[in-house]
Amino acid sequence: MIAIIAKRVDDGTADTSEISELARAAGYTVAGEVTQKRREDPALEIGEGKAEEMAARVVEADADAVIFDNRLDPYQTYNLGKKLPEGVEVIDRFTLILDIFGQRAQTRKAQLQVELAELRYELPRAEAKASLAKREERPGFMGLGEYDESREEDIKKQISRIKDELDRIAVTEEQRREQRRESGFDLVALAGYTNAGKSTLMRRLAADVDVDENEDLHPDLDTTAESEDRLFTTLGTTTRKLDFDRRNVLLTDTVGFISDLPHWLVESFKSTLDEVYRADLVLLVVDVSDPVEEIREKLVTSHDTLYERNEAPIVTVLNKIDKVDDEELAEKREALSALAPNPIAVSGKEGRNAEELLARIDDELPDWERERLVLPMTEDTMSVVSWIHDNARVNDVTYGDEDVVVDFEARPAIVEQSRARAGDLSRPVESA
Repeated sequence: MIAIIAKRVDDGTADTSEISELARAAGYTVAGEVTQKRREDPALEIGEGKAEEMAARVVEADADAVIFDNRLDPYQTYNLGKKLPEGVEVIDRFTLILDIFGQRAQTRKAQLQVELAELRYELPRAEAKASLAKREERPGFMGLGEYDESREEDIKKQISRIKDELDRIAVTEEQRREQRRESGFDLVALAGYTNAGKSTLMRRLAADVDVDENEDLHPDLDTTAESEDRLFTTLGTTTRKLDFDRRNVLLTDTVGFISDLPHWLVESFKSTLDEVYRADLVLLVVDVSDPVEEIREKLVTSHDTLYERNEAPIVTVLNKIDKVDDEELAEKREALSALAPNPIAVSGKEGRNAEELLARIDDELPDWERERLVLPMTEDTMSVVSWIHDNARVNDVTYGDEDVVVDFEARPAIVEQSRARAGDLSRPVESA
């Protein structure tokens, strides 16, 4: 598929790098671009003359679509479509993102979130088609689809149904998170913009064991797979066990942030962000090879998203240091110090500073409690000792004739469970 990129800006220079990457991620070949600096045209987004130039580029390239980096309302989509050859689609930024999400969604949850976002996007367009029909226009033309009088009500019913199912999934996932915590796991989430290298970093840090329900659905996270330099390589959440000796830690990779997302799209993927909001620690990953102003903007947007509901500490990870020299890295550290006062710089690709990052994770996670339990010697005592070994860091075990003393450190929940298990042990009744 061939596409022409279009973008209008109020002032400055139109940067089409991200929308071009998004187009390629969706499977398009970018054959050219049309940009303009001016105020928005209510009817066409761009000016009349620029729209004519765009149409000429489409004919010249025999393009299948025009992809706008701007958000188009239904009437702009309709009016632009009338200027193009029949069959050429008019796609705006958010339609494109939804297309990519639809291609990558493999789990039931991801598919539902994509469907919800698509319906929320379609609803105002259904209303526009009704308006056009009343004016005896032809809403079947130019990408708005055929008019169906009952479509608005159908969309609202489907939105309600999907939200109910996502709520049920969210309850199940929260129960799973609590079970993991009760089993002694600390929960760490990777957050940040798409293409920051989160999946590569996860492969570097995680043990080669997938413990999430998405097993077999993320070949991109196989330890032998090559990293892909493209947007949205990971859509759903994937959780793996971190390669830690002294504590049990689960690391979750989630869909990346992307700039300028409308509220309805963020809201549709809210349950995916719950994996970040409910973590014990968030690693906010940024591509340090980006221009410093771009990094600053991404950090501000990420913090705005996270601080809305997040309660866990946030550690900024400056990834891809293999792409910058020491001087540039130092300059960016200094320039970003207000937003990232104590970042850690790593290369997920080369593994540089991976051990330092693990140590930082260990330092930032909730403190463990130290406990000394005296267990009576019974038939079940050794199973309790074994459970403590599996879920805590054991400092010493002393075996006596009548009891076993276990000195260990663990999460507070594990300490409580170990006390309960110890309380369930009863000494055998001695015969007279």
